[in-house]
Amino acid sequence: MDARQFRSRLWMNGKRNMSHGRIRVIIADDHPIVSLGVSHELARDPAIEVIGCARNSTDLVALLETQPCDAVVSDYAMPGGKHGDGLGLIGFLRRRYPALRVAVLTMVEHPTLLRALLAEKNLCILSKADSTRHIAEAIHAMSRGRTYYSPTVKDMIIRESLSAQQPRLTRREAEIIRLFCAGATITEISQISSRSVQTVSSQKRSAMRKLGIERDADLIRYGCAALPMTDVTLPEAEDENAAESPATAALASCSMSTR
Repeated sequence: MDARQFRSRLWMNGKRNMSHGRIRVIIADDHPIVSLGVSHELARDPAIEVIGCARNSTDLVALLETQPCDAVVSDYAMPGGKHGDGLGLIGFLRRRYPALRVAVLTMVEHPTLLRALLAEKNLCILSKADSTRHIAEAIHAMSRGRTYYSPTVKDMIIRESLSAQQPRLTRREAEIIRLFCAGATITEISQISSRSVQTVSSQKRSAMRKLGIERDADLIRYGCAALPMTDVTLPEAEDENAAESPATAALASCSMSTR
């Protein structure tokens, strides 16, 4: 039996047992204290079982490969894993585990990134600014095939619907801007996203036009203020002696100025 067949049988067995057991959940966050707090809150619900915690996408996928799971509650910006984070990780999980439900627990408060998350179907979005009780409510909603937004996220959605002035970035444009502002070059983003350099460059220019930004330095300043900054997992073939990218240097300067 190969790995794909094993994973399929594992998940089918888990699916058959789901209606007779508790909702199995994995918590993924690069801050252990957050995972501990969420696990403690969920332990109060007899219908939910936390079967593991992960600090990055590598640990998360390792857990998913060895045991059936019904839902994942994951931070948005979670650096260090080989499967990335953010929208890229969400897409990866949905392709690899179609039956898995996903909730994003984040401090994202910028409309552009919120739109990108809302574009993902059946994705629950929770703000870390809200009470942890909303996490259990989101898990129960996911088990019934529904979406769930915590109060802060709902307020953001309402404010966004009333505003016609915000730039409308596509999902891919928002992710390219986030990666670029985190220090990745256009070539590195191309390798991470499996798109051509020309496509990535074109989408970056399109995003800058929508934001009314002409210079990379201004784009990075925008990213420091508006988007969650995280490390970028680069391809293994990356040359260790490669020069520091302009975005990385500018980001460091920007980070110092915002402390």
